[in-house]
Amino acid sequence: MSALAPVRLEGRHVVLEPLAASDAEALFAAADDPVELFRYLPDPLIRIEHHCDFVQRALVDHAQGKALPFLIRLRGSGEVIGTTRFGAIEAAHKRAEIGWTWIASKVQRSAVNTESKRLLLGHGFEQLQLNRIEFKTDLLNQKSRAAIARIGATQEGIFRKHMVMPDGRLRDTVYFSIVREEWPAVCAALDARLNSEIPTALPAQV
Repeated sequence: MSALAPVRLEGRHVVLEPLAASDAEALFAAADDPVELFRYLPDPLIRIEHHCDFVQRALVDHAQGKALPFLIRLRGSGEVIGTTRFGAIEAAHKRAEIGWTWIASKVQRSAVNTESKRLLLGHGFEQLQLNRIEFKTDLLNQKSRAAIARIGATQEGIFRKHMVMPDGRLRDTVYFSIVREEWPAVCAALDARLNSEIPTALPAQV
């Protein structure tokens, strides 16, 4: 597995660039519907200090070889619209998780999420030489579960009472994965989707 050096990934609609400590304020501003965006996250991201802590923990994990975090921008305007990362990296076993992702509500139901996942999966399988990429989400988050399935991941199981949420609810977590042998077919399907999806929800980017 290659070294986890910061890297910039560019598509037709979005750019994923290395996350920096100074990005917390822009992420806070981009969170246009925080109650709905972070309803299913184990960490609340309501105040600016929450975003600062979220970014700082991502950077600590990167320094320890456990994560490769990104800021998501619209390619045309450069506007910050969210964040994502490789996390739970196990270099010895050539596996990692794509997660800790959120995207501003105004660019959801567009090509943004599909292309972000296409860029990450391509980097993971082709540059990092991963054998397995995982995804997980709250059992109650039907929107996220459907989105993960649409990119071609296979549901593997449910971890019962996996997390304690901020409100005390015990979360069941659904696990998905894509393995190396599946990547060519998944890649082709994602590219086909990107050719047919709405580029972005923002008129300036159409």
